[in-house]
Amino acid sequence: MRFVGREDLLARLDAELDRARRGPGRLLAIRGRRQVGKSTLVERFLGRAGVPGAFFVASRRPPDVELVRLADAIGDSGIPEVAELARGGSLGSWEAALTILATAAHPDRPLVLVIDEFPYLIESSPGIEAVLQKVWDRTLERSNVLVALIGSDLAMMRALSEYGRPLYGRVTELVVPPLSPAEVADMLGVAPAAAIDAYLVVGGFPRLAASWLPGDRLWGFLERELSDAMSPLAVIGERSLAAEFPPETHARLVLEAIGSGARSFADIGRRAGIPQTSLNRALETLQQKGVVARETPYSTARNPRSPRYLVNDEYLRFWLRFVGPGLELMQRGRGDVVNERLRRGWREYRGVAVEPLVRRSIARTLPDERFGGARFVGGYWTRDGRVEVDLVGGRGERQTDAVDFIGSIKWRDSAAFGREDVARLAAVRAAVPGATPSTRLVGVSRSGFRSAGVDVEIGPEDLLAAWHQQA
Repeated sequence: MRFVGREDLLARLDAELDRARRGPGRLLAIRGRRQVGKSTLVERFLGRAGVPGAFFVASRRPPDVELVRLADAIGDSGIPEVAELARGGSLGSWEAALTILATAAHPDRPLVLVIDEFPYLIESSPGIEAVLQKVWDRTLERSNVLVALIGSDLAMMRALSEYGRPLYGRVTELVVPPLSPAEVADMLGVAPAAAIDAYLVVGGFPRLAASWLPGDRLWGFLERELSDAMSPLAVIGERSLAAEFPPETHARLVLEAIGSGARSFADIGRRAGIPQTSLNRALETLQQKGVVARETPYSTARNPRSPRYLVNDEYLRFWLRFVGPGLELMQRGRGDVVNERLRRGWREYRGVAVEPLVRRSIARTLPDERFGGARFVGGYWTRDGRVEVDLVGGRGERQTDAVDFIGSIKWRDSAAFGREDVARLAAVRAAVPGATPSTRLVGVSRSGFRSAGVDVEIGPEDLLAAWHQQA
């Protein structure tokens, strides 16, 4: 698989290993969304580091089974004395296994222990954090050992370093983000507008971007992927959801409702068909895991109402709308029907799906004198839906004292941003609390601009350029 956009992360891992080589030991918590390439990153690091390493993947099995599997991983680690002990069945506990690793490490040969899916291990062995803390304080920290804990449950992985948890003050964090739109554009080798359209389908998942073949265009890629029920586009979404949200759980039902297009609390509840209390709990869970975001209208208005919910990830949003509902058809060899449904709904879907990506792209450029004093960007809407403004820029994270700009996104295949679009944007300016006649107008267009009239013009190349900037 092509390995793009991870050089800085590999350098971080190299630096952590170098610190462990000099001593003391290093304890690293690596977190990121499922399928962003965390395990692949660490495997690549181990392959080029030239040091022995044990790579253990937790699996939610009983503690005694997990310990046997750990012994197998240590037996395959390439450390003769440790491997012999592990294969001889001498690992009676996690404490013993970790201690054995510590005694085999020295500056000329530091060791790496990787525990993948660490949240699963916490579930099956609730005392593992305390055990790790005990061995760390007694032995591992004084050894030339790098311990890497990998997990996709973002909330649980963040909690490892919180005050009051056993590993507090001992853990260094490393976040593996999805590939950026610019990195995906580099992998795909297509024009900026086409790259952003592709990003709305594959998101920042390396494996999906790697399945895009040289010369592919969006509809050819989709036709090929949807014709195969075992294609990466089909299976990654299902496997990711199944790992965290079994089909019959309330969280999965709510996520599918949001993915189908429901955005308000009431609409989500109706589509999911669950009681309000269960809906609240499910939404809270989805937000804690970073899968769903809650948005409120952004302006100078106090206590804005009418929150909206959206799926945070571009690929998962696309999968829930088109691929997941069509899996049975794909399994029967009727991917052509799924493709036809997608073609009918693509224009409307894309027009909404691109909005959060545009906001994130603009936010990366702020502050920028083109946008006045704005430091943050959101959207504005009224409860009855009569007013919808794609972009609103201001100076506070959740609420602003002044509206510096408003904007409109027109992501059309061929029609440029024209006079009518400018006129509609200018007319709605008065409906945004805090906007004045001097509030700047921003236009975002996939297909260029037909006339002057906005203060700032943004095209696909500008959006990608924002991701080349230092975060």
